[in-house]
Amino acid sequence: MYRIVDSGYMHSILKLTLACAALACTATAAAQTTGIDLAKSKACMACHQVENKRVGPPLKSVAERYAGQADAVDYLAGKIRGGGRGAWGAVPMPAQSHVSPEDARALAEWIMTLAPAK
Repeated sequence: MYRIVDSGYMHSILKLTLACAALACTATAAAQTTGIDLAKSKACMACHQVENKRVGPPLKSVAERYAGQADAVDYLAGKIRGGGRGAWGAVPMPAQSHVSPEDARALAEWIMTLAPAK
């Protein structure tokens, strides 16, 4: 009634299952670090939208303003973490110190991809 299973076969099945689980976790982590997902997770979208003005400027407008500038990513990452005022009107952008330097850079890199092609 009971079947004896080859332990090598079971080991292979276990390795395959673990590999699939690891791949699924990696895919989920990658999906959470796409630009818009990262922006949502860091509450950027509370004040910004991609194409329309909300409290802050549209992210496409930010990308358009800094397109072609060699230091744009570093500049924007600094503005994300340190805040700013006066560049986009009377409403200041508060410092987003909860955003790590790495995430600020990833956000800035994503924002710059929104610039229209020239």
